[in-house]
Amino acid sequence: MQKMGIRSIALVLIVLLAATSCSKNKKPTSLKPGKTSSKTGLAYNGKDGFEVKQYKALPAGPDLVYIEGGRFTMGSLEEDVMSRRDNPKRTVSIQSFYMDQTEVANVHYLEYLNAVQRDSSEEFYNKALPDTNVWFNELSFNDSYVTMYLRHPGFRLYPVVGVSWVQANDYCEWRTAAVSQANNTAGAAAAAGGKKRGLSFGKKKKEAAQAEAVATTQAAPQLRIESGYVMPPYRLPTEAEFEYAAIAMIGTQYSDENQSNSRIYPWDGSTMRQPRGRKQGTMLANFKRGPGDYAGIAGKSNDGAIITQEIRSYPANDNGLYDMAGNVSEWVYDVYRPLSNNDVNDLNSFRRDGYQDEAKSYDTKNNNSLVTDNLRVYKGGSWADVAYWLSPGTRRYMDQDSATAMVGFRCAMIATGSHKE
Repeated sequence: MQKMGIRSIALVLIVLLAATSCSKNKKPTSLKPGKTSSKTGLAYNGKDGFEVKQYKALPAGPDLVYIEGGRFTMGSLEEDVMSRRDNPKRTVSIQSFYMDQTEVANVHYLEYLNAVQRDSSEEFYNKALPDTNVWFNELSFNDSYVTMYLRHPGFRLYPVVGVSWVQANDYCEWRTAAVSQANNTAGAAAAAGGKKRGLSFGKKKKEAAQAEAVATTQAAPQLRIESGYVMPPYRLPTEAEFEYAAIAMIGTQYSDENQSNSRIYPWDGSTMRQPRGRKQGTMLANFKRGPGDYAGIAGKSNDGAIITQEIRSYPANDNGLYDMAGNVSEWVYDVYRPLSNNDVNDLNSFRRDGYQDEAKSYDTKNNNSLVTDNLRVYKGGSWADVAYWLSPGTRRYMDQDSATAMVGFRCAMIATGSHKE
C-alpha cells in the first residue's frame, strides 16, 4: 500500500512537471503574443506604455468569402480570337484574400445612395448615381429598364449596372466606413478592456437605447491599427485576384499539390451546361448563346434570364463565389496595358497607372492607340456576351468614367495573418 502511495505521488509530480514545462515552452503567436517580449524579456503593457494586447480575430466582413492563396497559371486558355495578344499564360502566386460572395446588387447600392444623400453634398450624390440610360437603345425598347431596373423592388437583388470604375471605388470607401462604424463601439470597448455594449430593445425603451448607442459612439476613442479592431479597407479585386478566384483551381486538386485538369471556365469541362446529376443540361451561367438568343425558348428557357438575373441564381464555383462568369462583367482594380502579364511581378500581380510602360509611350494624339491611364480592366463576361468572354483569362477594358448595362462590380479585402476555420 505504501509503495502504491509513493507511485501515485510520483506520477502526479511527473504530470505537474510536464504541464509546467509545456506552459513555459508554449510558443507565442500573433493573436496570443504572451505577457513578455520573447527578445528582451520586458513586460508588455507595462509602465513604458508599449501595448501588446491579447487579440481575438475579428470575423470577416459581411458576405466575404476567404480565398486561400496559391500558385496558378494566369492568362487565357482560349484561342485569342481578338488577336490582341494581351493575355499570354504565366505562372504567378496570389496571397490569401477575401472576396464578396456575390456582385453588389441594386439594393446594396441604393443603401449607399441613401447614406450619401443624408451625409454628403448634393453634387457628390449626383455623381454617385448610376447611369440608368445605359439601358436605352435607339433600336430597342428597353425604356422600362431605364426607370425600373435600379429602384423597383422586383430587381432588388439583381446586380447594379451603369456604375463606373470611379463610382465603384467610391462605394468601396463608403462600405469600409460603414462596416467599421458598425463595429466601432464594440471594438473600442474591447480595446479599452471593457465589455461589448449592445442594444437590448426588450429591456429598455427604444429611445433610451438609441441615446445610449449615440453616447457610446461619441465617447469611443479613435482606434489604432495596432488595436486589431481596425478593419482593412474594402476595394476592387485586382485582375489577378479576380482570375484566381474565378477559376477556382482548388476544386481540381488531389494529393500533394497535384491537379487533375486545367479550367477554361469557373467550372470543369469545355461546355456551359451541367454535365451530370438531376440538373444535367441546364446552363451554369447566363450569357448570349448566339445572334438574337439570350436565353432559349419560352417554357424551356435554359439559362432563365433574358438580361441580368438575381444573384445566387446559378451554382457557386469551388471557392463559393457566385456569378464569376455571366450575369455582369466586373470592374477590377488594374489599369489596362497590353503587356501586363509579361511585365507585372509574379507575386500578387498588379498593374498600377503611372509606372512603367507609361501612357505617353502610346500614340493617342494621332489615334493610333487607345491606351491611357484612365483605361481600367473588366472581366467575367455578361448576359450580353458570347461564351468566349466568360473565361476568366480573357480581358477587356473601358474608360474609368464609363458605364454600361453589362458591367457591375464586387469588393475584395486583404486577409490579415493566418486563417483558421
